[in-house]
Amino acid sequence: MTSTIATRTIEAAAFEVMRRAAIEIPEDYERGIRAMIDRETGELSAFVLEAMLENWQAAREDGRPMCADTGLPRFYVKLGNEARPEGGMIALEAALRRATAEATRAIPLRPNRVHPLSRQDNNNNVGMFAPEIDYSFEPDADWIDITTVHKGGLFGTDYRMLFPGDGIDGIKRFFLDVLYAFGKRGLACQPAIVGIGLGGSKDTCMVLGKQAACLRPVGSRHPDTEIAALEEELLALGNETGLGAMGFTGTSTVVSCHIEVGYTHTGGSPMSVHCFCLSSRRATARIHADGRITYRSDPQWFTPYLRRNTVTWESAPTALEKSD
Repeated sequence: MTSTIATRTIEAAAFEVMRRAAIEIPEDYERGIRAMIDRETGELSAFVLEAMLENWQAAREDGRPMCADTGLPRFYVKLGNEARPEGGMIALEAALRRATAEATRAIPLRPNRVHPLSRQDNNNNVGMFAPEIDYSFEPDADWIDITTVHKGGLFGTDYRMLFPGDGIDGIKRFFLDVLYAFGKRGLACQPAIVGIGLGGSKDTCMVLGKQAACLRPVGSRHPDTEIAALEEELLALGNETGLGAMGFTGTSTVVSCHIEVGYTHTGGSPMSVHCFCLSSRRATARIHADGRITYRSDPQWFTPYLRRNTVTWESAPTALEKSD
């Protein structure tokens, strides 16, 4: 029988990923920025990229958040089908909320969550529907993955309802419209990881785009070769806008472009675009059934199971599927 994962272990792991996300830039994003420096020809844009590296190093050395605006903390929880959190899901959520409050106090994080009308601030980033907790599940596993993302909650996101006749050109047009608007108006901090949601319902489209931006490592490609090719094309297109780091002239607008798709209504094609800014803050803990905790920067969120395209799940293709 699978061991129960203690609530105190879940809370400790959640606090630690909050600390790591606030202070340590993911390795994949830092590699992407270092590669951009070698290609950037804009003087001010290159200066910003170098300053980013210096800022991250200072954050590591001082053990302090890399950006004064520590964003809106949220969690993505992937549960193995055989995982057994002590006290069930209610206890798990309580542990995540306690970890958020403690991280706000101890790291510290800026208390960014307020009531939209009264502006009441509980001073701990906890409140109604805060922090957000999204779930996914994984077969044949007895662990729990806890990923935290600290993403700004004001700008860097847009949505448009496209139609089948818009085709790939319509996708490119909206993508460029967003990058120009955000770059000129200061609504995103470039160079960004850009996530795109295509299809699904309106709310699913928005969710997929945000997850594509926040939960896939720089340089990853969708397993569908047609989607992967579009990711590469949009990445190149995005860096030909003339907008560099923080909106200065240059070629460093998009460090990586990720697309996630969902089946949608036959009459439309919703699209969302999300920019995960130059403080791309995320970290993941895997809590094993025996209580061990391992940490990493790749959330490994988009598994084959999550992207499944069949009624039932088979870990390997059946003979019929192979013949098709």
